[in-house]
Amino acid sequence: QVLLVESGGGLVQAGDSLRLSCAASGRTFSNYAMGWFRQAPGKEREFVSAIDWSGGSTSYADSVKGRFTISRDNANSTLYMQMDSLKSEDTAVYYCAARSTRFKSQNGEAYGYWGQGTQVTVSS
Repeated sequence: QVLLVESGGGLVQAGDSLRLSCAASGRTFSNYAMGWFRQAPGKEREFVSAIDWSGGSTSYADSVKGRFTISRDNANSTLYMQMDSLKSEDTAVYYCAARSTRFKSQNGEAYGYWGQGTQVTVSS
């Protein structure tokens, strides 16, 4: 069992930055690939970014590539996402997710553990 708790969301203006954190507890963090997903009102959940167990391999949705950076600190069991140049279309609830394998996936169904989400609102 892995418990995930996100933090760092908030209300910002377009062009601002935010850093989301996801604190994990319960099992050895480095045994899990991690991902960030988001869900905007009235829309389906969508993939944002993923990272393998070591941090050596990452992937991003085209919509955030070049603006968001995923990283992890295995010593402190924490996942991060630095979000720069935020746009109004980035407004959503952001969820971190853990996958019981060391290899990342862009498919939300591949993740068995989810946090409660943190709201990001970007005003234009």
